[in-house]
Amino acid sequence: MYQLYCRAYQSAFKLVSYILPWRKPELIRGANSLNKLPKLIKSKDIDSVLIVTDKIIASLGLMDELFKGLTDEGVHFVVYKETVPNPTIDNIEDALQMYKANHCQGIVAFGGGSPIDCAKGVGARVARPQKSISQMKGVFKVLKKIPPLFAIPTTSGTGSETTIAAVITDSKTHEKYAINDTSLIPHYAVLDPVLTVNLPPHITSTTGIDALTHAVEAYIGRSNTKETKQYSREAVTLIFENIFEAYSNGSNLVARRNMQQASFLAGLAFTRAYVGYVHAVAHTLGGFYSLPHGLANAIILPYVLEYYGKSAHKSLAELADLVGLSALSDSSEQKAVKFIEAIKNLNQTMGIPNKVDCIVESDIPLMVKRALAESNPLYPVPKIMSEEDITAIYYCIKE
Repeated sequence: MYQLYCRAYQSAFKLVSYILPWRKPELIRGANSLNKLPKLIKSKDIDSVLIVTDKIIASLGLMDELFKGLTDEGVHFVVYKETVPNPTIDNIEDALQMYKANHCQGIVAFGGGSPIDCAKGVGARVARPQKSISQMKGVFKVLKKIPPLFAIPTTSGTGSETTIAAVITDSKTHEKYAINDTSLIPHYAVLDPVLTVNLPPHITSTTGIDALTHAVEAYIGRSNTKETKQYSREAVTLIFENIFEAYSNGSNLVARRNMQQASFLAGLAFTRAYVGYVHAVAHTLGGFYSLPHGLANAIILPYVLEYYGKSAHKSLAELADLVGLSALSDSSEQKAVKFIEAIKNLNQTMGIPNKVDCIVESDIPLMVKRALAESNPLYPVPKIMSEEDITAIYYCIKE
């Protein structure tokens, strides 16, 4: 009965999604395209912006040209740089106070998924000042326009520059959850590959597999449209063709550009078709242990794909065919296994571990409960998992 309830919920949600106000961010792309942003911001009659970033980005000088351009255009700016990996409610509230104190009219998110999610949280609080972040947890709790949001990703993984989701951590309860609302889709996204050139190899690899996770989970789920399937296929192809080159030769602007495009396409796919148990489990590891999201997804992905078994064979076989992993004589199961093995091999060649070394056994029951609460009944996964199934996955990934 529970599985029937989940499938009914997902079917209803899929029908409703056809009438929702989806939008795609307006793209500014290409080498040094960041330089075009200040003039765009000024053209929107914005005189003051909040820039949300983190301490590492702030220390690298990547924003210097942006600062100069905003100054030249007469746009006042204030920088919030305290965002932590797995951004917290406190981060959002502190940044919100800066936004209000400086009479800001727009928000610039500069960095990886964490600053972009933090910026989305600020936007949600501006739109809904009477609602706390925890009250907007879940689906469609904002439903009002946020201030103009300009997203500048410096990693190629989260796709947050195009998604409806802001993933937030409650540092008091260690709960990590998503706010999902079409109003949180950024209005503009800057895809400048130059910003990713000096990304450390381990960030390139884990964020790249994060993008692959988005594309694969969207593709094998049951809420695909013709459009999201095509986005996923293009993203998977680009990642398999470019991720190792971007990892091993970070100065290759073509590989960097292609990984940015893959991340963007995967974001478009999963924001409409949703993700699955890989993300549900990864979010708990981020909430409990601050494990970076991309690293968690990269480790978990092969285990969950194997656990889906035959329910995912057909879709994974299609992806194996797509990237040239299979032979004509292979069965769907053999193709699916080859695709999963290819992910394992990618992880291994890029130094990504195959286990999580920080899991405390006594935490597993609560993490299982939270992973199930996130995923069921919302995520249109190939196979509905039980508490026992999810528990087994934690033990599979535990070192």
